[in-house]
Amino acid sequence: MKVKYATIIVKDMDESIKFYTKVMGFEIDSQHNPQPGTKITLLKGEGDAMIELIKNTEYETGLYSVGMDVEDINTTVKELKSKGAKITMEPIPITVGTLAFLEDPNGVRIALIQHH
Repeated sequence: MKVKYATIIVKDMDESIKFYTKVMGFEIDSQHNPQPGTKITLLKGEGDAMIELIKNTEYETGLYSVGMDVEDINTTVKELKSKGAKITMEPIPITVGTLAFLEDPNGVRIALIQHH
């Protein structure tokens, strides 16, 4: 498992993009509008991990989750469950692959993503 994304829910996408590109030195990797009212921007810096900015009306602003890239999501979820992990969302298909969520002991959301 490797860290792939830090997902942040933002109030103002343009202001956030400006901050992460002009101030922090990230570059826009891709932008998506997966459903009406939702905008996603992926920003790449050094290394493999990216910052994922999401603007929508569903979630409060701030750090939403840490995303982990996994090879086989079903096997990973089964293994984590056997070790007592709290799976909060079973694997579901998304545009880039399959997604599941679990929580650490502090309630921090961890996204598991198996890319196509």
